[in-house]
Amino acid sequence: MILSRSELARLSGIRNVYESYRQIRNFTASSADTNVFLSHKHSDKAELQAVKKILEDCGARPYIDWQDPSMPSETRAETALKIKQKILSSNKFIFIATSDSLIAPWCNWEIGFGDATKSLKNSIALFPVKENNGIWKGNEYLQLYPTIEYEDGTTVDTGGAFIPKGYYVEYPDVNGKRDILPLKEWLLRKY
Repeated sequence: MILSRSELARLSGIRNVYESYRQIRNFTASSADTNVFLSHKHSDKAELQAVKKILEDCGARPYIDWQDPSMPSETRAETALKIKQKILSSNKFIFIATSDSLIAPWCNWEIGFGDATKSLKNSIALFPVKENNGIWKGNEYLQLYPTIEYEDGTTVDTGGAFIPKGYYVEYPDVNGKRDILPLKEWLLRKY
């Protein structure tokens, strides 16, 4: 199930967007050792903090560009070059797909570069976040990528077994069969 903004905040334990913003501004040594590049819209701070916490709980080390003190203070060509280098050096690329990030030029540029460098390695995914009114409308080309979704423990898989509660990477349905993998397992896989 695609989570709404409020569901994501509740499940991740993020209660206050301003507190989460203060926490996320700190660039730590652990986040400097990147294995997941997080593409996001800067205005989606609460969602970014929630996804970052979920990934860290899975043992991942997310990279967030504006936390990086080596990034230029003003956006310019050097910024794009450094972002390309971080995407290339990351094991995984995750796009936090909100209504705002879907129309952001930088996010679309990043996912294009991420597609070119990560899709053949099965190392790119979307983390879609719908509005609280239940609406999420991704662009058609985004249907190419697996999505990170939450299962609440009530969904039955194609074999008739319940899917345990947690986060999963769900691959696009190509043969009428649901193909999912626990997020933690996907993060650890080397292709």
